[in-house]
Amino acid sequence: MSPLRHSRTRLALALTLALSLPLPFKAQAATFDLQTATLADINAAMDAGALSSEKLTQLYLARIAAYDKSGPKINAVITLNPAALETARELDAERKAKGPRSPLHGVPVVLKDLYDTKDMPTSAGFLPMKDSRPILDATVVARLRAAGAIILAKVNMSDWFGVPKPGDQSTVLGRTLNPYNLALTPGGSSGGTGAALAAGFAQVGLGSETGVSIRNPTSNNSIVGLAPTRGLIPRAGQVMTSFTQERAGPMARSVYDVAALTEAIAGFDAEDLLTINAPGHAPAQPYTHFLDARGLRGARIGVFRDLFRQGPIHAEGVAMIEAAIAKMKEAGAVIVEPVSMGLDLFGLLADTRTNYYEAQFSYDLYFRRLGLTAPIRNMDELIAKGGKLVKPSIVQAYGEFRSLMHQPDFLARRDTQEMLREQAIALMDRHKLDVLVYPFKSVPPPPHLERGVDQDNPFSSVTGLPALLVPAGYTRKENGPIAIEFLGRPWSEPTLFRIAYAYEQLSKVRKPPASTPSLPGERFEY
Repeated sequence: MSPLRHSRTRLALALTLALSLPLPFKAQAATFDLQTATLADINAAMDAGALSSEKLTQLYLARIAAYDKSGPKINAVITLNPAALETARELDAERKAKGPRSPLHGVPVVLKDLYDTKDMPTSAGFLPMKDSRPILDATVVARLRAAGAIILAKVNMSDWFGVPKPGDQSTVLGRTLNPYNLALTPGGSSGGTGAALAAGFAQVGLGSETGVSIRNPTSNNSIVGLAPTRGLIPRAGQVMTSFTQERAGPMARSVYDVAALTEAIAGFDAEDLLTINAPGHAPAQPYTHFLDARGLRGARIGVFRDLFRQGPIHAEGVAMIEAAIAKMKEAGAVIVEPVSMGLDLFGLLADTRTNYYEAQFSYDLYFRRLGLTAPIRNMDELIAKGGKLVKPSIVQAYGEFRSLMHQPDFLARRDTQEMLREQAIALMDRHKLDVLVYPFKSVPPPPHLERGVDQDNPFSSVTGLPALLVPAGYTRKENGPIAIEFLGRPWSEPTLFRIAYAYEQLSKVRKPPASTPSLPGERFEY
C-alpha cells in the first residue's frame, strides 16, 4: 500500500471511530422554582452563580408587595426590615470571598413578632407594645444571624396580651388571611408565620407554642412544622406564657428546610436553663444528614387511636390520615395498629395545661429583659397601660395568686403531664415503635368569625415530646389543609425527620395556594 493510500485509510478509520463515539457530556439544565425550592435548591443555584442572596431577597419582597397588602391582602407582615437588601448584598460578598456560613446563608426568614430583634420592634401583637424596641436579640435570632440568615420581616400573631376585634389575630395588625381559602383562619397563635410561608413571603420562619400554636398554623397553611423536644431550642428573648410548655418552632414548606433550621438554632443556652438537658442528646451530624427517601422501610409506626376523633365532621380528615398510613405501609413501614393508652385522652388533656398559673411569672421575666425605656416593664404596667385591652384572664390570674409553691391545681397538672409523658414513652417501648402517628386535627380551619369545633391534639405540648407535622391533603369543600402528625420519644428529632421526609417524598401532597401564584422571575433554568 502506498504511503498516501495508507494515510487516507487511517484518516477514514479515525473519522469512523470519531462518529461512533458518544457526544461530549452536556450537563442537564436544572430548574429553580421559588414556590417549591428547598434550602438545598437555593444553595445549588447560588453555587452555580444562577442566584444571589440579593436576587432571592428581591423575589420575596416582590411577593410581599404583590400579595400582603395588595391582591388577596394576606396581611401577615407587621414590620419589614428596611436593611434586608443591604444585608443580602453583604452576605453575597462574604459568600464569594469565604463561602457560605450554613445552608441559611443569605436566606430570608420571617419571625413571629414575639421574638426580640434589636433592630426592629417586637410587639407580641399587642398595640401598646407596637413600638417596643428590645436591646438584645432573642437567642434564636442571634443564632439565625450567625448562620447568615436575613431577618426579612416580623409577622402577625394572636395577640399575646390583648383582646382584638372578633375574627382578628391582633390589636396591632388585625386579621391575617389563609392563602388556601381567604375566608378561613390561618390559625393561632403563629398564624402570621404560617400564612407568610404558605404565601411564599420567605423561605423559612419561626413560630412558637404554649399549646398548639406551632402545629395549628402549620396544619392550617399546609406547611411543615416542628414542635421540638422540651429543652432542645432556647427561648430567651421570646415572649412566653409558660416556663413548662413554651416551645420555639421551626416552620417551612419542606421537611428539609425545617431540619436545617432546627440545626441552626438548637442547643444549650445559659439564659434558658431548660436547655441544660440538650448537651449529649443532639446528634453529631446535622439534622439534614438523617433525611432518607427510603426512611420508611422497616420503620415501626404506631397508629395512636386515642387521638383520632370520631363523627361525620371528622370523616374526611381521618380518611386522609388513613390513606397516608396505607402509603407508608406500601413503602415498607411496619404499621402497628391500634396503639392505645386506654385513657380518655381528650377529656384528660382539657385539664392538663399549666400556662394559666405560670403566665404572670413568664411575662415579668420577659419585661425585665427589655430595659428601662421599654413601654411596658412589668406586670403592673401591663395592666395599667393596657387597660381594657388586656385579656381578663391575665388580670384575674395576677390578682388571684402570687406564688406557685402551694397551688394544688398547678401541681396536679404538672404531675399529670409527667404521667402522660412517661406512659407515652412506655407505650412506644412496649411496641418497639419509632413514632406514633395520628391526625393533628381532622377538620379544616374554621372561618374567621367562628371558633370552630374541638379539634386540636395538644398531647405533644403537655408531654413535651417532639412532634413533626407534614401536609396530608385538602378538604373538598373548603380546600382546607389537613396535616398528619408524627410523635416521638424525647430527643428523637433525627428519627422524626427521617420518617416524615420519606413520607413527604412519597406523598408529595403539598400544593401552592392559588391566591398567591408565581410572579415573573421566580422560575428559571440554569
